Amino acid sequence: MGRRLATLSLLVALLVLGLKLLAYRLTGSVALLSDALESTVNVAAALLALTALRIAEKPPDHNHPFGHTKAEYFSAVAEGVLVVLAALLIAKEALPRLLQPLPLEGLGPGMGLNLLATGLNALLALLLIGKGKALRSPALTADGYHVLSDVLTSLGVLLGVGLAWATGRWWLDPLLALLVAGHILLIGLRLVRQSVGGLMDEGLGPEELSRIQEVLKAHLAQGALEVHDLKTRRAGPKAFLEFHLVVPGRMSVEEAHRLCDRLEEELKKAVPGLSVTIHVEPESERQG
Repeated sequence: MGRRLATLSLLVALLVLGLKLLAYRLTGSVALLSDALESTVNVAAALLALTALRIAEKPPDHNHPFGHTKAEYFSAVAEGVLVVLAALLIAKEALPRLLQPLPLEGLGPGMGLNLLATGLNALLALLLIGKGKALRSPALTADGYHVLSDVLTSLGVLLGVGLAWATGRWWLDPLLALLVAGHILLIGLRLVRQSVGGLMDEGLGPEELSRIQEVLKAHLAQGALEVHDLKTRRAGPKAFLEFHLVVPGRMSVEEAHRLCDRLEEELKKAVPGLSVTIHVEPESERQG
């Protein structure tokens, strides 16, 4: 599923790029040119996502016993950097026009092509973000937000060009391009921050930790005495949980094993994709 979506993203990115370049050729608008430049980054980002997903889908091997899912974070970091680069390229193209505005021609057909490209991108962004979150795929989610940044860019560009056309104030064309560049810059920085967190083994979020704590609390009433040294991390669609479980000294190994099995099953229901490691300790190791 992930690879098919990444392939679809690449094909749509190529189509959108062609439409936007044609729109620029018809109008000469620096805002539409900036929009096309942002779409060239979409093509590169889609290629990165597809490559990362191919690597991430490889099964665990001798050198990578926990799998290859972290490959997706490299793609997501690269996409965030590319979004930032796109914002800087837009600013570079728009600033000279802000100082020396030029009238635009052929805006009707050009804006129509850009609007069509924007609609295609909006549908793709919603699909990638929704499926990326459902599959817990950083690469697909990052690609979806990247495409969404392109949609925002395009809407801002269309607004700026439309206002410039209606009022004859051609400086609105580059001004709106600069404002949208600032917005997508923030999106790019957010993507980089989230992806670097994954590479640095950042723990699970508050919502997932809360569900884990609820399960552990329920099982402490079923024979366990204490849980300590709880650690979590995420690697793409997988999550990892490790903790020490203190049980009464009189509990047999078989009873402790059954308790761990029940606990592991409930934790995996609470957090899909969770890998659980439990260290059983006797009552003498109790810390509370």
